[in-house]
Amino acid sequence: MEKSPDVEHPIKAHGYAARNNSGTLSPLTFSRRTTRDKDVRFRVLYCGICHTDIHFVKDDLGMSTYPYIPGHEIVGVVTEVGREVDKFKIGDRVGVGFLVGSCNSCEICANENEQHCAEHVMTAGSLNFDGTYTYGGYSDHMVCDEHFVLRWPDNLPLDSGAPLLCAGITSYAPLKKFGLDKPGMKVGVVGLGGVGHVAVKMAKAFGVEVTVFSTSPAKKQEALEVLKADNFINSRDEEQMQVAMGTLDGVIDTVSANHAIAPLLNVLKPNGKLIVVGLPDKSFEVSAVPLVSGGKIVAGSMIGGLKDTQEMLDFAAKHGVTADIEIIPIDYVNTAMDRILKSDVRYRFVIDVANSLSASLSS
Repeated sequence: MEKSPDVEHPIKAHGYAARNNSGTLSPLTFSRRTTRDKDVRFRVLYCGICHTDIHFVKDDLGMSTYPYIPGHEIVGVVTEVGREVDKFKIGDRVGVGFLVGSCNSCEICANENEQHCAEHVMTAGSLNFDGTYTYGGYSDHMVCDEHFVLRWPDNLPLDSGAPLLCAGITSYAPLKKFGLDKPGMKVGVVGLGGVGHVAVKMAKAFGVEVTVFSTSPAKKQEALEVLKADNFINSRDEEQMQVAMGTLDGVIDTVSANHAIAPLLNVLKPNGKLIVVGLPDKSFEVSAVPLVSGGKIVAGSMIGGLKDTQEMLDFAAKHGVTADIEIIPIDYVNTAMDRILKSDVRYRFVIDVANSLSASLSS
């Protein structure tokens, strides 16, 4: 007989969960495993809210399991370590991102691309190797194999740094992997939301000349004066798009709303690269002509492996890259998700789990 979430494992835990695809989260008592030899257990302090959380809460992708506790931008302090753990000790500040497991034996894992392993285990709502489902960071504590736990740099803030575990690596990885990280290169960022604003900061930290593309002219001042982008283009303005033709080495497309990418191919130089990191629900239509005649590349990128993610955190700490956030108590999470769907956040919500979860459960 299938066990309920509160008795699957010995250690009681508390969090906020969706029970169905209505999109509403509420308190849930569940359980986590005991600390194994290679495990790190930590108290959750902050957890960012990613748009992907909403997709899974509402089962937009048709793969959600319930109850579902979201959260994959998790930071906290270590409270217990297994006897074989050698990377962490009690009191260390740590983070956990989108992954908590992979096979660790295939060629992909050997090349430190765990996110592409066929057996990767997501931090929330994924079937783990012990046959139980994972629960994310909208909860009081986590337990995780040390390989998937990240060392938190001393000078990186926990709250505004938490979203880097998704938005940060999502923008850092394609810049590095596709060679768009060289000073003086010209790179476009499409969309100025949770991922887009971090992508601008990452690219600027690399010394890249950044052009922001947005359908919202009202974001021009923010892009240029606050985020320090070099150029802003209203992607609905044909004249502005015409001027930009053939000027960029690469484009990072962060938009998850349905949109055409043919105009973005036009702004690339010959051999330029369009890297898609957003997840629109409709397929792109691309003519072979600009790809063949211009030697252009359309590629995708999904987060990064553990080595790349640690490298990203260290880079962010060195260059002062953090997310622009609004800190909320956990009982505000349903309102926050509604606001995200209305693009009413600048630019990322972060839940103050440690200071609000217990109070929410007792009220």
